[in-house]
Amino acid sequence: MKTIIEPFRIKSVEPLKLTTRDERSGILSRAQWNLFRIAAEDILIDLLTDSGTGAMSAEQWAAMMRGDESYAGARSWFRFEREVRELTGLAHVIPTHQGRAAERILFSCLDVAGKVVVSNTHFDTTRANVEHLGGRAIDVPIEEALHPERVHPFKGNLDLAALERVLDGGDTVACVIATVTNNSGGGQPASMRNLRAAAALCRSRRVPFYLDACRFAENAYFIKLREEGYGDKSPRAIAQEMFSLADGATFSAKKDGLANIGGFLATNDARLAGMEKDLLILTEGFPTYGGLAGRDLEAIAVGLREVLEEDYLRYRLASIRYLGNALTEVGMPIVQPPGGHAVYIDAGALLPHVPAVELPGQALACAFYLEGGIRGVEIGSLMFGGKDPFGHEDRAAPLELLRLAIPRRTYTQSHMDYVAEVAASIMDRRETLRGYRIVEQAPHLRHFTAKLAPIDRY
Repeated sequence: MKTIIEPFRIKSVEPLKLTTRDERSGILSRAQWNLFRIAAEDILIDLLTDSGTGAMSAEQWAAMMRGDESYAGARSWFRFEREVRELTGLAHVIPTHQGRAAERILFSCLDVAGKVVVSNTHFDTTRANVEHLGGRAIDVPIEEALHPERVHPFKGNLDLAALERVLDGGDTVACVIATVTNNSGGGQPASMRNLRAAAALCRSRRVPFYLDACRFAENAYFIKLREEGYGDKSPRAIAQEMFSLADGATFSAKKDGLANIGGFLATNDARLAGMEKDLLILTEGFPTYGGLAGRDLEAIAVGLREVLEEDYLRYRLASIRYLGNALTEVGMPIVQPPGGHAVYIDAGALLPHVPAVELPGQALACAFYLEGGIRGVEIGSLMFGGKDPFGHEDRAAPLELLRLAIPRRTYTQSHMDYVAEVAASIMDRRETLRGYRIVEQAPHLRHFTAKLAPIDRY
């Protein structure tokens, strides 16, 4: 059949709150034009993130009932550890309450101060943790990743020549971390061939090679669909091969763990693992729970198996492609091809009259909320830009995007049809959209809490 249906049926529902345009205008103003500051009940369709926002399965909820809440050595921990080890092949598994905790512990124990961390593209928390600890984050995406309109099967690849230049450039490289799929670059996958070559370069220079594996299952399925020699392999076998290339991994279970909270840090380095566990005990919890309840460990253990079911992955990628095609049909430029967890609208191309310093991605995000109660997130100069020593915006992001991230097993096709209808309405008045300026910001991860104001000259 041509129609790819959801491989599940709905067992529980949650009502959505409908608001008027006038109500949304007031809500947006009171939130000072930052969608993170809007209460969830005032959102109709929430595409802010796919992190921890999905629906868990009946099997996950059932598993939670056997959660062992013992402080040390709980049965739930051993089930969780077994699943992670079988999947990743990594010897030392350290539970964390989410991915950014794993990043902070890893970069602290690698002592990144004065050193370089290299990635295809660092996402916001990864970059912030590196820089907060005194390190320097360097991105080495392939050229195609910098051009949203270009089609390439693996736009999440690392530029191997650029990676080699950094490795041989004289700076001390703490580690190389490949994000799969590449979130900042449009949810795009990295190929097995590229990951293998990057890992080999790192081994030859004795630099640790890590995976930021938040969306490992989606990346594995893209490899199955697009890379020669993998069409007959299962997503699980492909994922295991990906992990076999790495010295370690960070993971947010709020993505491809299909859970609402949790994560892990894993490594084959026994000495490093000892340091990481010491820091975990100091800041997160005992090494057999790491800030998580036993029931959360159980939910993740089940989710790590469910996420690799081929019927689920086929539906997941098809649902993203469906929205991407719908937005393209109404004329919105998106990162091509559509990625694995979100559709990224090229706000810079859509709003050429709004310069980067006036945050075109945020302008489009506000328009989606005002027009239809839809919440997305800017991936551009609000998230990745910065100020000079005199307080003037002087660093623009490579791309000005609006990400519409689709929570797993949560929304239906009619919800996506509504998003496309709102997009069409915005297209009709795109020339009237105005930019924004930052009124107040935090020194790190400013987009979460910044206060903004419209620029009146429009």
